[in-house]
Amino acid sequence: MSHLILVRHGQSEWNLEKRFTGWVDVDLTAKGKLEACKAGELLKEKNLRFDYFFTSYQIRAINTLKLILNTMRIKNNFTKAWQLNERHYGSLTGLNKDEMKKKLGEKKIQEFRRSWSIKPNPLSKNNPYHPINIKVYKDVPKDLVPDTESLEDTFNRVIPYFKKNIKDKLINDKNILITAHGNSIRSLCKYLFKLNEKKITSLEIPTGNPLLIKFSINNKITECKYLDQARANDLIAF
Repeated sequence: MSHLILVRHGQSEWNLEKRFTGWVDVDLTAKGKLEACKAGELLKEKNLRFDYFFTSYQIRAINTLKLILNTMRIKNNFTKAWQLNERHYGSLTGLNKDEMKKKLGEKKIQEFRRSWSIKPNPLSKNNPYHPINIKVYKDVPKDLVPDTESLEDTFNRVIPYFKKNIKDKLINDKNILITAHGNSIRSLCKYLFKLNEKKITSLEIPTGNPLLIKFSINNKITECKYLDQARANDLIAF
């Protein structure tokens, strides 16, 4: 039996400001840090032994993991993977969501945020928010750095990484914790729960709330629940 815990990072500075963040590297708010510590407390109560830890290249996910580990009194190395990054929002990056709803209409913004294959216009490589201009991504091959992404694009980088680096560990009865982002976790949920393209548009991922997924010895999902039931979104997957 193995466990996979998925945690969306705690509230970020741009979550608070309602800005499209994507690959921009912004940190947690005070509330986000508290959410991460709360996640650590909830996981500590489960008394699980974790074997591997994964996170993205982005500081909000990295610091969420660090706070969880600190709360659990765990000193362990973790793996950072850019493939687990948030979806790139292209030309919307840095813009306020409410203002863009007024400008483009709520339906269009909802399409950009939740549709499977629609993506915003590319972000100019001259823009300081473009990943090639952000130091943390200097080791990512430039031909793999996106200018914009749909959820489908995000899925197509998250899932191959998951299959290559994480799936076999679950099959071998290892417990794994991943801190990532709304859309990279939605991609994982689509794959794990075999959601179609319509259902995935309805899946919301709350910040800082551990999603526990339990697998049987034949790698079938037997349980799925948010540990903080007071902030649990409805799971359409299980």
